[in-house]
Amino acid sequence: MKSINMKLTGLSAIIILTLCSYGAYAAGESHMAEALKHAEAAAKATDGKTIAEHAEAAKTHAKTADEHLDASITSLNDAIDHGKMKHPEAAKKAAEEAVTHLKAAQ
Repeated sequence: MKSINMKLTGLSAIIILTLCSYGAYAAGESHMAEALKHAEAAAKATDGKTIAEHAEAAKTHAKTADEHLDASITSLNDAIDHGKMKHPEAAKKAAEEAVTHLKAAQ
């Protein structure tokens, strides 16, 4: 029973993260590219308000990228675990989720 609850909870989290990451990825440039763009703008700006605004935007995108990287590591660990347990379908799904998160983090 505990295993089923863990699987349902994990599946729910995966669905939510996948949908969110797809929306973020499809929205335009990647989070890393946006973070870099804003950090460069902050470095080139001459007034404090503009520097702070761009730095805040860069930080937001960098944090989102970091969250996707963390989620990808979790998915890769799941792929490894399921692969070792000879559950190829679950392992493949977890690997696909890792790809989604890595793309979203770029």
